[in-house]
Amino acid sequence: MLPVNRRDFLVGAAALALAPEALARELGGTPTALVTADLESHVVAVELSTGDVLREIPTRAGPRSIEQVGNLALVAHTEHGALSVIDGATLRVRRVIGGFNEPRYTAAADGRHAFVTDSGDGTVALVDVVAAKVLRRIELGGPARHLSYDASRRRLWVALGTKALRVAVVDASQQRVLSRFAPPFLAHDVGLAVGGRSWVTSGEARELVVYRRGRPLRLRADAPPQHVTFLDGRVFVTSGDDGTLRIYDAAGRLLRATRIPTGSYNVQHAFGGLILMPSLSRGTLCVADARGRVLRTVRVARSSHDACFVMSR
Repeated sequence: MLPVNRRDFLVGAAALALAPEALARELGGTPTALVTADLESHVVAVELSTGDVLREIPTRAGPRSIEQVGNLALVAHTEHGALSVIDGATLRVRRVIGGFNEPRYTAAADGRHAFVTDSGDGTVALVDVVAAKVLRRIELGGPARHLSYDASRRRLWVALGTKALRVAVVDASQQRVLSRFAPPFLAHDVGLAVGGRSWVTSGEARELVVYRRGRPLRLRADAPPQHVTFLDGRVFVTSGDDGTLRIYDAAGRLLRATRIPTGSYNVQHAFGGLILMPSLSRGTLCVADARGRVLRTVRVARSSHDACFVMSR
């Protein structure tokens, strides 16, 4: 998340009820979602307080994943082997980073650095996003895709495929693979939560598994593939095929299930207690609060694969 030393007063529907100028005064900018328009070679900037489209940001073809790093956003163009760096303040592409084979997904390491999986060569790259430079690569031994980073433990988990037989556990400080383990099903997404629990979703089954000190807890889920994010001690899991958002507590107890647009696979948290869910099949951005209540659904493109949060001017 973007480090902002201001009172986090934007919760749920109240956040979207505030006027844009009030949001700008309190936060020093405009809370904005950046959503990939996969088929249209641009990223759409959506003002979260109103749902208005602020700008279409031209990019290279095929923007797929997007992740916030500080107040920048890193866009992966998987089919073109490149990353675009978008300035969150100006909503413009700052730099393009080449030299990738098939860049997939990003996990921010801090306000400047990020890990990017490259499924084409089976590595994860550490990128200095500000300098637009690849610092190093770690060999993983498989087609790296979804990943999650725990800064407190300096651990990186990477699913080695979209229906992965193995998940790689990486020591980021020593830049080496510690282990590769097999979940009880073919894995899709991984998430490392505060408090030591690790969540792995399935690419083949209606299940999740939660690891606590290495001990697995299997949970029922909706149709695969599922994706996971965390906010305020809760766990948010989407099923794009079923069009559902499931909310769990940290121990894995189901708190609520909410209908969302079908095709809403990826899920991301945003400042102010908001959850962003773009739809690959409908081209919408669905915004929910931390209790799972859908606050707004906005159509932004023909197809929207991923979204993240920045503060624009």
